[in-house]
Amino acid sequence: MTTLFAPQDPVLAATTDGNQFPVRRVFCIGRNYAAHAREMGRDPDREPPFFFTKWAETVVPTGTTVAYPSETANFHYEAELVLAIGKGGRNIAAADALDHIYGYATGLDMTRRDLQLEAREKGRPWSTGKNVEQSSPLGLIHPASETGPFDSGSIKLTVNGVVKQDADLNELIWDVPDVIAYVSRFYRLEPGDLIYTGTPAGVGAVVEGDEVVVSIAGLSDCVIKVGAPARD
Repeated sequence: MTTLFAPQDPVLAATTDGNQFPVRRVFCIGRNYAAHAREMGRDPDREPPFFFTKWAETVVPTGTTVAYPSETANFHYEAELVLAIGKGGRNIAAADALDHIYGYATGLDMTRRDLQLEAREKGRPWSTGKNVEQSSPLGLIHPASETGPFDSGSIKLTVNGVVKQDADLNELIWDVPDVIAYVSRFYRLEPGDLIYTGTPAGVGAVVEGDEVVVSIAGLSDCVIKVGAPARD
């Protein structure tokens, strides 16, 4: 039996040890820094986290020129620490969560903010605002065996060299072990899953020609340029 068309090639993310990390799913934690929760008009008190999902094909490597997406006039950056899951599990205890991490990377959750906010106000899903082509740029994945855990350290984003986001990972409301434990209550995490852990305050819009750089202490930068809208 033959297939009707060729299946999509797997999405492979580069690592610093020269291997390729096959991306399976993308989970994104929302409003996980208090200051960002406030700038989005929400209460930052510690409440159960929430997350949304994105297609694996939204992941693109550092160095990509990201096409400005259609149907938006307010395309936002969000700098994030990304967890690359290397060991599966369900109902993972926070005390065991770090054992499930293959590595860490810098990343971006690019967002059609106008569509996200419109959907939020109408009580609709965020898919058109968040699950956007090329919207999950990813830096090189550093194996956890080389970096150790990330419970503190600078996270910074610049646009054309100007600092827009500047925070510390110790400001996460839900830290790395808590995030893994929570997501694994709803889905069995599998090798290849990526978890974007949330963004600090200072999100804002980009335009065609902008260069965006995410830097996290101890990791390689994630760098993108904003290109013209896709034509096909």
